Amino acid sequence: MDWKLELVVLPCSDMDLAKAFYMEKVGFTLLVDHSAGEDFRVIQLVPPGSACAIALMKNAASAGDVQGLHLIVNDIDAARAELVGRGVDVSDIFHFEEGGQTMGPDPARGDYNSFISFSDPDGNGWMVQEVGRSAARR
Repeated sequence: MDWKLELVVLPCSDMDLAKAFYMEKVGFTLLVDHSAGEDFRVIQLVPPGSACAIALMKNAASAGDVQGLHLIVNDIDAARAELVGRGVDVSDIFHFEEGGQTMGPDPARGDYNSFISFSDPDGNGWMVQEVGRSAARR
């Protein structure tokens, strides 16, 4: 049996602000923006190329509580440049080696060890991780 993760719920304080951030700044595609009365609205967006979407749900008390969501790219430099070009406040590229976090990409450009990070307007935290760089360059 396959088990597929297809939706992650992100609490936010302002649905329209969060929707604009994910669409205009991060480049996600809108799947659903549905309201059922005044008290219920769900917005679903998907990152380009992903099978897993996010659902924005208004919950000001929990907004910003989600940390460590990962997006995977095959070129961390291009991903950072795209986010910066869209106006996202994104970290410099970093990697991990003995002793902790170090600035710059992984010297070997190995999978799973070059990162950037950013947060949405509520403070929900994202990591972007480089995987498949060598395969993409063939």
